[in-house]
Amino acid sequence: MNFERYDIATIIPAFCVERDIETVLRGIPDYIKHIIVVDDSSPDSTAALVADAKKKDDRITLISHSKNQGVGGAMVTGFRKALELGAQIVVKLDGDGQMDPAYIPSLVTPLIQDKADYTKGNRFRDFASLQRMPFIRRVGNLGLSFLTKVATGYWTIFDPTNGFFAARAEVIAQLPLEKIDKRYFFETSMLANLYLLNAFVLDIPIPARYGSEMSNLSIRRTLFEFPIKLFGVFLRRILLKYFIYDFSMISLYIISGIPLLLFGLIFGIIKWIEYASKNIPAPTGTVMLPTLSVILGIQLVLSAIEIDMNSTPRQPLSNSL
Repeated sequence: MNFERYDIATIIPAFCVERDIETVLRGIPDYIKHIIVVDDSSPDSTAALVADAKKKDDRITLISHSKNQGVGGAMVTGFRKALELGAQIVVKLDGDGQMDPAYIPSLVTPLIQDKADYTKGNRFRDFASLQRMPFIRRVGNLGLSFLTKVATGYWTIFDPTNGFFAARAEVIAQLPLEKIDKRYFFETSMLANLYLLNAFVLDIPIPARYGSEMSNLSIRRTLFEFPIKLFGVFLRRILLKYFIYDFSMISLYIISGIPLLLFGLIFGIIKWIEYASKNIPAPTGTVMLPTLSVILGIQLVLSAIEIDMNSTPRQPLSNSL
């Protein structure tokens, strides 16, 4: 495929990557029209090295933040610049050398062929790469992947924290960029907002490259902060998707199934404690009422989950480039 025909921009959020940034910039293919480096207030010589590289490569645009905003903040700045430059496709490439530019064609080809609106890497499709992945990242990503499926509604994707992605600029332009998370929750926040646009996200098997760098995925975030944020994303998605933007059978299943399930559990526990403390058997009706409520509630919730899984966006929004 002739990628020269398309206006492709690479956005590189850069923070303390003086060791790798020059190598990353040299490895970007010639068909990339714009290289947008957002220096996120690095205290090292990252910005100076990029400025020197810009003298030799006029594709490079350097934007420096006066205050650190996180990877999401850097990417939002890059998105706005890419849209300003008229890019058709934007590709995120980290400045630490973990993402191999040789896989950029794998990401952008489905976008050019109108097969997806957003493509992202999936490190779990490559067993050899998976074995090399640091243990903490492997465990964290496995748990987060399932929780992210539930929260975002993208049941068919995996490895949600993978930051190697490409997107159609017209889709990026529709995102509420001011609502994108500016820190470590950036990738999941992108997926959550893409779902509300009904954008089709496609996983692309891409092995990661790991060096001696430390993982930014902390146990505290994995166990405590991510689930809380994901729960908020889930509630927002359900409210908007099934009660604001639309009202359908799944809406009825939710508003009837969850109350029935909660009533059965709470009423059953209260009555069990009450009759157990009196050391007498509970009446048949008292037993059957919460039992039937729980069974019916579970059935309705499972039906809602099945419909939700089948509602994952499967067709791209984009028109031909």
